[in-house]
Amino acid sequence: MSGRPARNADPVPHERPSMHFSDIRIRLGCRFRFDLPQPTPMIALLNVHFSRVSDLEHPDHLVVSPSVPVSAYRDGFGNWCTRFTAQPGELVLSTETVIADRGMPDAAPPEICNDRVETLPDDVIVFLIGSRYCETDMLSDTAWGLFEKTRPGRERVQAICDYVHGHIRFDYLAARASRSAAQAHAEGVGVCRDYAHLAIAFCRCMNIPARYCTGYLGDIGMPPPYPPGDFAAWMEVWLDGSWWTFDPRNNMPRIGRVLVARGRDAADVPLVHSFGANTLTGFDVWCDQIG
Repeated sequence: MSGRPARNADPVPHERPSMHFSDIRIRLGCRFRFDLPQPTPMIALLNVHFSRVSDLEHPDHLVVSPSVPVSAYRDGFGNWCTRFTAQPGELVLSTETVIADRGMPDAAPPEICNDRVETLPDDVIVFLIGSRYCETDMLSDTAWGLFEKTRPGRERVQAICDYVHGHIRFDYLAARASRSAAQAHAEGVGVCRDYAHLAIAFCRCMNIPARYCTGYLGDIGMPPPYPPGDFAAWMEVWLDGSWWTFDPRNNMPRIGRVLVARGRDAADVPLVHSFGANTLTGFDVWCDQIG
């Protein structure tokens, strides 16, 4: 597991899912079950991002069971965070809503664009610097060796996505919360967060701001068989003065992507942050088109 800007992006060269595009409704939600040995402070980032709130048919309130007092705040990236102290025993966290969506694949940035570092907005610079899981210092030489000859802009970002998509073998059983971008590159295996971390690190090495995103991504427009529901991780890159969506794990335009949270990497946006021992005993995610 690892989470909407005015314009989103897609890595265009791949074939789009074949379906008629029109406004659609998506039922989405999640349910976590924990076993806690003692009172445990927790922070949950499970609500749909504020940029999509106007698309919700009803609020996706976080339900904490057994009920405890909760408070909420926005972090430095604008994500909605819910704080509470869970009591010992079984804890269930759940949320559900219906969201309206345009039913269109991720949009594409201009083909040619080159934002110079000295012209970047101040609030974008932070996404150009190395972070906990994206070690630009360790990957810089590799990135320039692989991508220096690609054309700046969409072509370069797509080349990065193509490389990461082909280099990492997806294996859910190989998930490891501590795996960094450099380790994912060396090991050649991982899950969606590892694809995102490596692509983000390569982009930053090439002076392209990139940020980590987590959220819902169902199988709308995709042929069966469908995998079990899960949260997804992707990235947004700064091109031509806007943020655009790229997905190195799937490496194709997708329909019905719903942002939950974004940050420098997964360390900024854990779905549930626990300040104490806990055991995850159940996990369900759904993101299905209605009708």
